Amino acid sequence: SSTGDRHDEIDFEFLGNVSGQPYIIHTNVFVQGNGSREQQFYPWFDPTADYHNYTIHWNPAAIVPIRVYRNYESQGVPFPNKQGMTVYSSLWNADNWATRGGLEKIDWNSAPFVAKYRDFRARACRWNGPSSINQCAVNSPANWWTSPEYKQLSYAKQGQMKWVRDNYMMYDYCRDYKRFNGNMPPECFKPQF
Repeated sequence: SSTGDRHDEIDFEFLGNVSGQPYIIHTNVFVQGNGSREQQFYPWFDPTADYHNYTIHWNPAAIVPIRVYRNYESQGVPFPNKQGMTVYSSLWNADNWATRGGLEKIDWNSAPFVAKYRDFRARACRWNGPSSINQCAVNSPANWWTSPEYKQLSYAKQGQMKWVRDNYMMYDYCRDYKRFNGNMPPECFKPQF
């Protein structure tokens, strides 16, 4: 996330559960302070059973945490690429909306709540002010994230993404016609893989 009212942010969050209910992986992309690009998935694994590897890949072409948000900025769709971001990891109280839409509240008697990490690596282009926008997008060997293999998912990865979407996606803002009163965001009509 960057800072300020017009911040950019890429969310990858685990929402709590009611005992016996599955966890939910919640993703969102904020651009200039506007989110409303949520997708949610039931994990196909138990996130509490062991350590797992999680990657958020963000480059000039797309953002890929467990979904794909492609860069269609040239077609009028906002994309977070104008500000530096910092990685944050936290446990926070979102019981006004997170667990079953806010119906279930946190049981503070179960505190303390703990999250553990190991082998964290942030491999990123350093933000040195506005000149970084172009420097970080240049196709060069030093900018490994701009190489062709990272511009689009391979056919195998597209198949994996389709499998996850078909079997585990529980919410997609691009299918929520009621929320947007039928006036869907423009990226919803464009390919995401």
